Amino acid sequence: MEIIPIRYINETRKEPDFSGNFSIRDISDILAGKDMLQELHRHDFFYVLILKNATGHHEIDFTAYTVGDHSVFFMRPGQVHQIMLKAESKGYLIQFGNEFYALHEKVSGQLLSKAGSFNYYQFNPDKFQKLQAILNDIFQEYTYKEQQYQEVIKANLDIFLIELVRQQTTGISTYSSLYSQEIMEKFSALLEKHAFEHKQVAEYAAMLNLSMYQLNSIARSMLGKTCSELINGYMILEAKRNLLATANQINQIASHLGYEDVSYFIRFFKKHTGYSPEQFRQNLK
Repeated sequence: MEIIPIRYINETRKEPDFSGNFSIRDISDILAGKDMLQELHRHDFFYVLILKNATGHHEIDFTAYTVGDHSVFFMRPGQVHQIMLKAESKGYLIQFGNEFYALHEKVSGQLLSKAGSFNYYQFNPDKFQKLQAILNDIFQEYTYKEQQYQEVIKANLDIFLIELVRQQTTGISTYSSLYSQEIMEKFSALLEKHAFEHKQVAEYAAMLNLSMYQLNSIARSMLGKTCSELINGYMILEAKRNLLATANQINQIASHLGYEDVSYFIRFFKKHTGYSPEQFRQNLK
């Protein structure tokens, strides 16, 4: 069975003495005077594209964005995207693995989770100038590698993520409790890990030591959706990813996603998209 093309952190620019394979690159160096066109694929690392001046198109998990100035694209591991970036674009590309950014440290982990809840950020020129100064410092530390440069990079990355979180004006309510945010972050992590095997709300509630009522109440307060809607949405997204990024047969995709009955999978997909899986593939490819 064909899988969605995956790009691994150790296939890009690996820094041997830098835990977690962190890198920051100048977009001008990557483009080298040529347009960049990348077909649909996914990463096993965080991918952050910061654009001072740019034109092109970027599609992340089937949401299309027009690439423009003073913008940031933040992708989590596992998301699929395709991008066209014009040769004259300027900015930075940051890449790092799960183990790099101190996920075991609660504050840093929460920052990363909050910043990663949005794929696209648009800044005004003044706000972006502040980001640019932070990124210039990170790039300089990464280039010259003076004493304790890793710690300086991580401290600057904290500040960068705080600026992204400040920019958020929708999504998780600023009045929601930290407890509810933490529960939803845990639910999302469990969903990404177990969705193909476990599709019932009761199973996730048990994993989180909550009742179904408690979990659904938190989901509604945080995201305005029930857990069933979140599970179904995740399965539809994974189905779309596989339909467009692979040539697998519908029955293969259904089996991969944990649906033993392919006819049920087809009905499920059509109910939530208005198209059969084959129609969706033909219309969007």
